Amino acid sequence: MKLILTAAVDNLGVAGDIIEVKDGYGRNYLLPRGLAIVATRGAEKQIEGIQRAQEARAIRDLDHAREVRQQLEELSGVTVQVRTSDSGKLFGSVKAEDIADAVKKAGGPTLDKRTIELPKGLVKKTGNYQVIVQLHSEVTGKINFEVVAA
Repeated sequence: MKLILTAAVDNLGVAGDIIEVKDGYGRNYLLPRGLAIVATRGAEKQIEGIQRAQEARAIRDLDHAREVRQQLEELSGVTVQVRTSDSGKLFGSVKAEDIADAVKKAGGPTLDKRTIELPKGLVKKTGNYQVIVQLHSEVTGKINFEVVAA
């Protein structure tokens, strides 16, 4: 079965790649989860859109990674709003996607959620936190953010 990936899948490829998989794997796993679409002529146009979106999030080179790190260091006012109890304990968790959205809302660069290294169990209460962002193989940045009650 010939498919086009819409998201990165381990051991298969990244979004926009055309892959060939067994029918059962494609029909029972990739398609229902929205990780791929059937490769047709019309779907090739969708590949271009997926790749443009991916390029907008991607760090181009080492110099660009350093620029993004500088932007992150100068950024302030990053807040993540979550539902909490009266004592400040979270209902749920803060995900890397939430942090990436908060950075963008605060006027920072667009980040890929997979580059944010959020240790499990780090955010359990409201307050100030810091996470590391892997911008390039040689460049890491830090994001300071505050978790507040919504």
